[in-house]
Amino acid sequence: MAALDQKSPNVLLQSLCCKITGKSEADVAHQFQYAVRVIGSNYAPTIERDEFLVSEKIKKELLKQRREADAALFSELHRKLQTQGVLKNRWSILYLLLSLCEDPVKPSSRVPAGSYGALFAQALPRDVHSTPFYYARPQSLPLSYPERSAAAHNSSMATSGISSMGVFSINGPGPTPPSLLTGPGSQVVGESMRGSRLAWTLPVSSSPSGAAGAPRPPSGPSACPAPKPPQKPRRDGDGNAEIGEAALVRDLLYVFQGIDGKFIKMSSQENSYKIDPKVPLCKSLRDTSSRLSELGWLHNKIRKYTDSHSLDRAFGLVGQSFCAALHQELKEYYRLLSVLHAQLQVEDDQGVSDGIDSSLTLRRLLVWTYDPKVRLKTLAALVDYCQGRKGGELASAVHAYGKTGDPHMRALIQHILGLVSHPILNFLYRWIYDGELEDTYHEFFVASDPTVKTDRLWHDKYSLRKSMIPSFFTMDQARKVLLIGKSINFLHQVCHDRTPPGKIMPASKSTDSPKDATELFTDLEGAFQSKIDAAYFETSKYLLDVLNKNYHLLEHLQAMRRYLLLGQGDFIRHLMDLLKPELVRAATTLYQHNLTGILETAVRATNAQFDSPEILKRLDVRLLEVSPGDTGWDVFSLDYHVEGPIATVFTRECMSHYLRVFNFLWRAKRMEYILTDIWKGQMCNAKLLKSMPELSGVLHQCHVLASEMVHFIHQMQYYITFEVLECSWDELWNKVQQAQDLDHIIAAHEVFLDTIISRCLLDVNNRSLLNQLRAVFDQIIEFQSAQDSLYRSALEELQLRVQYEDKKRQREEMGEWGVTAEQEAAETRRVKEYKDTIPKMCSQLRLLTHFYQGIVQEFLRLLMTSSDESLQFLSFRLDFNEHYKARDPSLRPSLGATRGRRSSNI
Repeated sequence: MAALDQKSPNVLLQSLCCKITGKSEADVAHQFQYAVRVIGSNYAPTIERDEFLVSEKIKKELLKQRREADAALFSELHRKLQTQGVLKNRWSILYLLLSLCEDPVKPSSRVPAGSYGALFAQALPRDVHSTPFYYARPQSLPLSYPERSAAAHNSSMATSGISSMGVFSINGPGPTPPSLLTGPGSQVVGESMRGSRLAWTLPVSSSPSGAAGAPRPPSGPSACPAPKPPQKPRRDGDGNAEIGEAALVRDLLYVFQGIDGKFIKMSSQENSYKIDPKVPLCKSLRDTSSRLSELGWLHNKIRKYTDSHSLDRAFGLVGQSFCAALHQELKEYYRLLSVLHAQLQVEDDQGVSDGIDSSLTLRRLLVWTYDPKVRLKTLAALVDYCQGRKGGELASAVHAYGKTGDPHMRALIQHILGLVSHPILNFLYRWIYDGELEDTYHEFFVASDPTVKTDRLWHDKYSLRKSMIPSFFTMDQARKVLLIGKSINFLHQVCHDRTPPGKIMPASKSTDSPKDATELFTDLEGAFQSKIDAAYFETSKYLLDVLNKNYHLLEHLQAMRRYLLLGQGDFIRHLMDLLKPELVRAATTLYQHNLTGILETAVRATNAQFDSPEILKRLDVRLLEVSPGDTGWDVFSLDYHVEGPIATVFTRECMSHYLRVFNFLWRAKRMEYILTDIWKGQMCNAKLLKSMPELSGVLHQCHVLASEMVHFIHQMQYYITFEVLECSWDELWNKVQQAQDLDHIIAAHEVFLDTIISRCLLDVNNRSLLNQLRAVFDQIIEFQSAQDSLYRSALEELQLRVQYEDKKRQREEMGEWGVTAEQEAAETRRVKEYKDTIPKMCSQLRLLTHFYQGIVQEFLRLLMTSSDESLQFLSFRLDFNEHYKARDPSLRPSLGATRGRRSSNI
């Protein structure tokens, strides 16, 4: 057992110290403690762990000493060592050789003569001198974030620069503050953590100035000027004595952790740390302590936020990530405090009193805590700004704070933003590549309504939460993200397409770490935009291909144009001819199966028979609600059945619009059909009624009024067919051909229907015009009835006269008198009675003409005052020869009014 004790590291190290200093074991206690701290430290060299670079440095050192042969020999030996693979850590051996080859006499000028600790320090690598136990100027230390990050390249966790010593858990308690480590074993724990980058930035002397073998501050301009030894204060036990600076430093280290000290306590009224006014203290120390105590207040503010939200599951994944980022910053901060605590403990162990120069002073604390204080201020302000926010709104708040000119603060915010955005990016990738939305706490900007049925999936189930769209996302990117996932779900649930999402588009790897999220979000217009665009174009293209090839979307769209918008002229005309005997009857006497049979007959007799059976089976007859006095013309309508995926484009609202437009077009087509019958009647009866000259005047009136009506209906039909339907259809078809996603088709289709509804006078703004137009249609129907009555009575009278003449001629051929006096008197009386009805018919026609022209004039006046230029041009065509303007002076607008209206349109 004794042999084993002799070989223990502690015994060997103590023997080494005795050997170097030439003293006994009792006299080398300080040197032994220093050696233990150095060996137990976690020092990292300042150079990169590159074997090639170290070997090159050794060769350069040999060449500087003009030892070219040794340099060549070293290269050969190094090559053989690399091929054999005997050593695993060749870099460490080479670095040791490089350190040993340095001149051991150089640093002697910085060490007092006779100091054995200096000899021990000279035997150490030069990197050890950047430890907290080596005296250096604070101004020369890397306090900034990038420098510290570079110094801590071997750290296992990427942080922003405020060190800690606690174990962190997202849902568990926060980091363990170093106040818990100030017991008997705190020195050992503090020593083990001195390899952190903030420990490197803390310069303190390794031992009291009076201790044997302790290195002194370097002389010359690079060294920190030695502070004047302070006046030895009176003891704290004396009630009238001032507090020493060391006592304030100890209190402040507790305040930094949010713990009340002996003299500095939290004032709940003022919400700040205050020094007890009864404590005797000079103004400068009191002011400096107040400035330093702000660090504890900032710590409490951040810690309170993290403690209150870490265990709140409703805060969501984004909120928990934000708390994790804050915990990391506090962890870095605690690591700094642990180093300060350990140094204070070392000074206590080595007997540094208040009257002797101490490495921990208030001014040095101000310098060493300046950078952490700036960071904590930023974090505290960020915590205030993020109160009450979650999800994407929280990410937007963090991103807004990154818009600063300070590169260090911007790097800090970018680091936090990477952690906060990581869950959002995972949500996004799951949505755009799998169509899955697992957003339990409503943090993602895509919302889902599970109560919506499948037929309304595209329109109502998924939507954007605008408040949750991160500010670094554009609205176009958010819309594309929504469409990608919605398209995948539409394919699976509505189209029943079982193609895996991986075959629709190549899935990109998800974000593995917050660093990946940060790198991706820093290039929102590059890599991120390309990912979104690729997924958007591939998914949308595949969806449109499925709709067009499997469900014939474009064919159904053309069918709507041909049948419901009366584009198939031969079919519509033949259907009217077949339906005329049925539709003139009362609406209550119609049966849908009879009308369906007539519809099938019209299909088989026209070019409609060549349409796809998929389209023809959807064409049907529909009867509207019957009102008293309605005929079949008033309730008849064609219908087109849609279901499945195409019902997403042809929704119920769209089909109701098609029904309204069809009824309007069907009524206008009926007017054209009626006027055609009127014209045929006039042409057929013109020769027959030449023998009745008394009818020439009334027949002339009929021809004039019919011509006015034909002109009006022809111009209206031209306007509806070409300026409304054809132009709108051509625009719709071009948009559909260029559509990149289903939403573009739906939007173009809705614009098409809205345009037709508006220009066909079926919207609310044109209700007065539509009423006037319907009144014109009623006058045409009334004119048809009046003319039919006129021709019917005229033909009856003509037939009676022909019969009278025939009977008269037959009696003359038989050698008898043609007529008797009584018969001739009766015929004369009957003819006179008929002639007496002609003025009544003329007055009826004049009254009908007056009403018709009045309605047309009012219609023209409304057209001229319309804001739609196409309706204004229609008024010019309806009254191309100013026939109605001559009758109504109100239709003659002044030149100034015309110019004003034209300028407003421009």
